[in-house]
Amino acid sequence: MLQKLEIRAFFFNAKTDYLPYYKLFNLTLDSDATVQDLLADVQEANENFSYPKTNLVLKINGWVVEGKQTIDSLTQRLGTSWQIDPVNSYRANNGLCINDADFMQSFALLAPYATEEDATYYQTLYALHYASGTERFEREYIGDAVLVLAHRMIVQGSEHKEAILKVITSVHSGLFDCEYENGLFEAQDHSKAIAELKAMVKEEVTPSLCTRLMRRFCKKDTTQTRVPQTIDNVKQKQVAHYFGHTSHDAMHALIAQKGIKGIHFASANKLCGLGILEDNKVLAFKKAGAILLDAFDFGAEVLIVEELGALEMFQKHFSAIEKTVGREMIGLELILAEDFVMQINKA
Repeated sequence: MLQKLEIRAFFFNAKTDYLPYYKLFNLTLDSDATVQDLLADVQEANENFSYPKTNLVLKINGWVVEGKQTIDSLTQRLGTSWQIDPVNSYRANNGLCINDADFMQSFALLAPYATEEDATYYQTLYALHYASGTERFEREYIGDAVLVLAHRMIVQGSEHKEAILKVITSVHSGLFDCEYENGLFEAQDHSKAIAELKAMVKEEVTPSLCTRLMRRFCKKDTTQTRVPQTIDNVKQKQVAHYFGHTSHDAMHALIAQKGIKGIHFASANKLCGLGILEDNKVLAFKKAGAILLDAFDFGAEVLIVEELGALEMFQKHFSAIEKTVGREMIGLELILAEDFVMQINKA
């Protein structure tokens, strides 16, 4: 079966170009063809297009994709209109080719404690390294791949556990900047490994008597009844739904059913920084701000927030988030998804 594709491909040559640009291509490929085959066709159509012949990893519509991925599997999820970018645009030097020295620089942190088997395993995590969500906000972040390797080394009984934990937390941007997000088209969930690493580090620090007493007696009162919120004239406003890692389908259908103008925005399924709020407030605020700004800039007046924890974070730190991202007056009204559904069903 043949697939007709509309491709918007990234061009940039660090030696000759000041800024990147895109060119459009209309291509027809067999559904069994791979992304590598597609890129070869783009290069045949324009000799200035470049892509790596080894370690072929790139982004298609924001997803990190390997060269072996089939056209059929991609069109089933992404449709037939694609934007192709380097896996890390900041490190691009010629088309999709990037300076990937950072991949092995991260491994160097663990190299003194790693076996040949560990080094070989790390090579399989190349795509994961560049799918790290944190890198969008912290360019010096060591990457999720080296953290996954660190966890593997420790659970397999490395005698260097203490040194491994120290090195992945003592760098400028390491373990405690990681709020694991799966940016890979072929999903990999390493959130449990990251959580276990953080727990290992925190177990190394014995809380003082004072701290233990504070934790015991200053726990948040969860017995208070929460008062549902409402939004004035909500049906006349443009609404967006921030759903994180939950499903968006039911809310999307309800918004359409009620005749409300729904706004879609790119970061609606990204994590908001709640998981790293205690460890790195600035980074958490950057992540939260990116979501709020994205919704606002796409035209939303109301942001429906699926999870209570995320809503409370946005509301409590709204001014600090605005200050962190350098934008005053992000004009969004916020409401919990549960409250929104209750309100519009009553009307």
